[in-house]
Amino acid sequence: MAEQKIWKREEVPEEFTWNLKDLYESDEAWEKALGNAKTFLPEIAALEGKLGENATSLLSYFRLSDRISLELERIYHYAMLKGDQDTGNAKYQDYRGKAESVYVAVVSSMAFADPEIMAIPEETLKRFYEEAPELETYRRNIEKTRKMAAHILSPKEEALLSAAAEVTGAPQHINSLLQNADLTWAPVQDKNGVSHPLTNGSFVPLLEDPDQDFRKTVFETYYARFKEFRNTIAASLDANFKALRFEAQARKYGSTLEAALDRTEVPVSVYLNLIEAVHQNLEPMYRYVSLRKKMLGVDELHMYDVYTPIVANSSKKIPFEEAKETVLKALSVLGTDYTDLLKEGFEHRWIDVYENVGKRSGAYSSGSGRPHPYVLLNHKDTLDSMFTLAHEMGHALHSYHSTKYQPVNTADYVIFVAEVASTCNEVLLMKYLLKNTTDKKEKAYLINHFLDSFKGTLYRQTMFAEFELMMGKMCEGNETLTADALSEKYLALNKLYFGPDMISDEGISLEWARIPHFFYNYYVFQYATGFSAAVAIANRILSEGEPAVKDYKKFLSGGCSADPISLLKIAGVDMSSPEPVNSALKLFAELVDEMESLS
Repeated sequence: MAEQKIWKREEVPEEFTWNLKDLYESDEAWEKALGNAKTFLPEIAALEGKLGENATSLLSYFRLSDRISLELERIYHYAMLKGDQDTGNAKYQDYRGKAESVYVAVVSSMAFADPEIMAIPEETLKRFYEEAPELETYRRNIEKTRKMAAHILSPKEEALLSAAAEVTGAPQHINSLLQNADLTWAPVQDKNGVSHPLTNGSFVPLLEDPDQDFRKTVFETYYARFKEFRNTIAASLDANFKALRFEAQARKYGSTLEAALDRTEVPVSVYLNLIEAVHQNLEPMYRYVSLRKKMLGVDELHMYDVYTPIVANSSKKIPFEEAKETVLKALSVLGTDYTDLLKEGFEHRWIDVYENVGKRSGAYSSGSGRPHPYVLLNHKDTLDSMFTLAHEMGHALHSYHSTKYQPVNTADYVIFVAEVASTCNEVLLMKYLLKNTTDKKEKAYLINHFLDSFKGTLYRQTMFAEFELMMGKMCEGNETLTADALSEKYLALNKLYFGPDMISDEGISLEWARIPHFFYNYYVFQYATGFSAAVAIANRILSEGEPAVKDYKKFLSGGCSADPISLLKIAGVDMSSPEPVNSALKLFAELVDEMESLS
């Protein structure tokens, strides 16, 4: 398809929009469902105080919980998708607010359940399983809840912690408002006198400009503004980590890291192994930096030279129809059952394809497999957009398999494994493209694309994870997270990760101030672990064939039926060891070798 103007929503041809009638036939049907959801409240109230009385009551609670999950998920997804397709439509923004209000009201009314389940004596629970064998479906939920007993407080203390949530969540909210609403920059001019708006969103695209002097101006202008607010942002981070420390100590955890990872059943050793493995594999990163310096032809490589392409972008357009066909061919190694599902998604309007006025930016898979996944794109006819299609359909088919093969209560996979299927698709697509091109320039461009993914996901996110660990330890040691202390530590870390051929400019010491993920409670490391696991799985699929594919599909179908480390072992990846990270970084080194031979 030729490049399109940006349509208004009502102008978008139907075949390029998602079919939300598969959720609700009409807005009126959604409004009726929203009203009906409030009838869950008396049903929930009728079970309060009774979960430990008999097996029937406990089973009734879990079955009710399943019904609630299904209905609230459907209600919220319709409102979210309608709202995202046109953020300027006040009606659907109102729908989203109403859906969130009902969700909070219903979920809050179920807060009694965990304490009651934990209070059931072991012998009584054993008898319940015998009296109601259907409870076996919910055994994992019950065991996960009871395992948290050491970290659950008295009802009064839990109520106090819950009431404090608005206060402990304030630092992230304040930082978000500062960076997204209040913080502004003066426009920057290029060598032709053209003025360019500078924002958090435009910063990286502007650093892709081929003019190094312009990139320097963008970089220095951007970080000069952060320097003005460094103390405010540092104070927000300090307050955020004090809030994490408060809750970790209240719940009797040894550290903020332990408290964060325990929620998703990830051992602390996985986090530490990642950092150690990357430390042992920094030499390939240094070679990549040296290669970037050589290919850009600069005397000095600066941090503002990190994003500009070292291989000219191919002018070849990849229409959406061609992108779909290429993705299908690349993923054919996963079997016809997998590609048939892809075709079903392509043909039955699971995807909202093109940008329109007011549409949410970026791309995502909705996270639900019921009645099928939905995917939002803002497709351009580029290589990046083709990779985005493969990535988001990886998420979508992960959700599809988990929903199809798991009961409601174990269908939702945790964030630790969420990026595996999507990135695995990208790796398979990249390998397919490299295998099927003999053009030296195209191969160099593809390898550069892959190397940038490695750099941005595995190395960069691990550096962030290490910095976050430093901040947690500072807070736990009663050190204040001052702007000067954070800048000093961040600059040293940047020098370690980028090596001797990179000039670590003064501005980069303030990069910590622009990263919202540092408020997300030890979240970023999962990008790096997910990427490593995906590379390992893709390599196994390509080398072993059908046995690896079968194991991979078992993983896709696993939901949260086991802890994430055990689920990945089904696919042949042991994230409790450093091997997957080492293996991924070995591939990075091999790609640097190949890029050097092409340069």
